[in-house]
Amino acid sequence: MKPSILSLALPCIIAFAACNAPANKTTTNTAMKDSISYGHLPPDSAFEKIIDGKQTHLYTLKNKSGMTLTMTNFGGRLVNLLVPDSAGKMIDVSVGLGSVEDYIKSTERYYGATIGRYGNRIAKGHFSLDGKQYTLATNNAPNTLHGGKKGYQDVVWDAKKQNDQALELTYLSKDMEEGFPGNLHIRVTYTLTDDNSVKIDYEATTDKTTVVNLTNHTYFNLNGEGSGTILNHSVQFLADNYTPVDSTLIPTGKIEPVKGTPFDFTKPETIGARINDDNQQLKNGKGYDHNFVLNKHDMKMPVALVKGDKTGIVMEIYTEEPGLQFYSGNFMQGKNTMKYGEKDDYRTAFAMETQHYPDSPNQPQFPSTVLKPGETYKTQTIYKFKTK
Repeated sequence: MKPSILSLALPCIIAFAACNAPANKTTTNTAMKDSISYGHLPPDSAFEKIIDGKQTHLYTLKNKSGMTLTMTNFGGRLVNLLVPDSAGKMIDVSVGLGSVEDYIKSTERYYGATIGRYGNRIAKGHFSLDGKQYTLATNNAPNTLHGGKKGYQDVVWDAKKQNDQALELTYLSKDMEEGFPGNLHIRVTYTLTDDNSVKIDYEATTDKTTVVNLTNHTYFNLNGEGSGTILNHSVQFLADNYTPVDSTLIPTGKIEPVKGTPFDFTKPETIGARINDDNQQLKNGKGYDHNFVLNKHDMKMPVALVKGDKTGIVMEIYTEEPGLQFYSGNFMQGKNTMKYGEKDDYRTAFAMETQHYPDSPNQPQFPSTVLKPGETYKTQTIYKFKTK
């Protein structure tokens, strides 16, 4: 692949975080703990449980370079992601919990999960389709977030390990589950490739016109889980515009330029550089919790670059989706103990959710999320890791 514009601009690249945040905590504590050793992954037995009559498991994928990914079929969750840093040390860049029971009890429901039927928010839990009004649970008052009260993060997916490097997850989301029309047959395949990429292929069909917006909600810290703040990660987006939001984090319907705002990551900038600026959009999101409108999304070049300031690990994101939600861990409150014993403290992880825009079913000027019978929803996202 030819060097991309983003790659050439990479001197100190990117990092990001996505979806819910606490109040106005200070972000002046930027001291970071040393990267910790990840010799003891959660045991498989911690992920063996019967939920809704279905068995959960932990699945391990490894590539030829030793990179390791573990997933559980409870919520289609990425649990561990060990990648080499610039010194060759394996670092777990995925922030998560150590057992199925911990995920069930967690105050943060989305760690590592496959999200649906509609990732992100739908205003006031309502949308119309083919002249019919549909009502959803308002689990993020006054709006619907990530599929409702029991989104795909809370279901047990059927899992099939295709080989040592690929796991196929399938799920039938039944007609009117969480208020969404249509029996939606979903297949999501996670592949760990030999170029140190996590490739996610989403596919779905329906028997009734519906809306679909699938994504993954892994929380990342490229210095490693438990290493402290992500504010010194650097970030760059191939996005000249973003969708501003109201006080409930629903897009206003406008698409506005990032130039001259704290949302301008067209050149590498640290997450913390402007996160406390006196800006109404940052106040609405309590930090970054916004959809960036991607200039291109054709898989030919990365749409985002993130770099861990201590490990030198760089994450490149490729996607066919038109948007990317950057969430800076604003709602992390230190209430959950993560898999290596540290707390999920404020802004110690970020999310980068590839997606269609939030509230698209109610905003016809946005790219459509409608799926009809006979059509196939199909999209791919890649998170590629390297060192610099």
